[in-house]
Amino acid sequence: MKQIVILGRGGQGAVTSSQVLAVAAFENGKHSQAFPNFGVERMGAPVKSYCRIDEKPINLRSHVYEADYAIILDQTLAECFDEKVKDGGLIIVNSNRLPKEIPISSKAKIVCVDITKIALGIIGKPFVNIIALGAFSALTKEISLQALEKAVQKQIGSKGSIAEKNIAALKKVYEASK
Repeated sequence: MKQIVILGRGGQGAVTSSQVLAVAAFENGKHSQAFPNFGVERMGAPVKSYCRIDEKPINLRSHVYEADYAIILDQTLAECFDEKVKDGGLIIVNSNRLPKEIPISSKAKIVCVDITKIALGIIGKPFVNIIALGAFSALTKEISLQALEKAVQKQIGSKGSIAEKNIAALKKVYEASK
């Protein structure tokens, strides 16, 4: 079983990201769970959301204590990142900085992708939550890009500029992350 933590700020869409990721895993024929973890709902406050993906049914219903992967939607949250990521795991940070400049102490590999720049260029706003999953797909191979596209269409809708822009940005983040 693979466990993923997504860290963002309230209103940034971390919960939606985990839901889209779970749907994409299902589209790939896998079993999945998505669940949030946050205190008082407040715009800008740190929010954690989790996803589990497995080839077989998932019966575990506890908090994620040691993730295989982490996605940090806002680089300023790296300073308070306290999640345990397995040695040899992967931490994806939305940042234009170098991995060695990210203040995270972990034996997991840190990869920085400037997701915000891509979002601004294609969507016109810093909506990074869904398109960050393109980096996850490219770097982990846990889910396919095609499954992500289907999941976005199910969550946002298959027509309209928002869905189309998110899918275009998702593909660009995927390519930029390879």
